[in-house]
Amino acid sequence: MDHLADRPKHIRTDVWTREVVDQAIAAMPAIGLRQAAEFLSAMKVPHDIAVRTLVYPHRRRN
Repeated sequence: MDHLADRPKHIRTDVWTREVVDQAIAAMPAIGLRQAAEFLSAMKVPHDIAVRTLVYPHRRRN
């Protein structure tokens, strides 16, 4: 049973954070995990969001 399918879907309301995170994810193949994390930190993306999106791609919100 897929426990992720049972979780309620969350709608992102912070468009700016979504755009910054999407940029970091798209750039990861070229710049690597460390630089993507540094970019998110410099852009003041909360730590828990940065870790979830970069390290655990299966936990990303759509």
